[in-house]
Amino acid sequence: MQSAYEEIEHTADWALRVRGQNLTDLFRNAALGMLSLLDIEPVPGITESRLIELTAIDTETLLVSWLEELLYPIEVEDVVVVDFQIEALKESHLKATIELKKIASIKKEIKAVTFNELNIRTGDTGFETIIVFDV
Repeated sequence: MQSAYEEIEHTADWALRVRGQNLTDLFRNAALGMLSLLDIEPVPGITESRLIELTAIDTETLLVSWLEELLYPIEVEDVVVVDFQIEALKESHLKATIELKKIASIKKEIKAVTFNELNIRTGDTGFETIIVFDV
């Protein structure tokens, strides 16, 4: 069985190959993979919940928007997503609840999620894509 996500070689940035049996798995695994790259230590204690709803013109744009939405609180509010639940996902709409905690330390940063090499493909085992992050 192949892993849900794996870091792959990329010339200047970070890249992940992400897989999922369905679209929800792909989005979940993309988020887990990206967050694992950051190596963030949250402050123990209080968690804040937020509802996110996103709409996009296509699935690739929705995936980039989803991942950027998870990065935004790190950059602006000094909080990190520690858990999430994707409640609804269609090709151009996502609804999720995220759980956030204050950041104790962060070892790596991602500046942006790019469209470079992004192409969600379907195959015999489900969905797969490559996501490149600007660091």
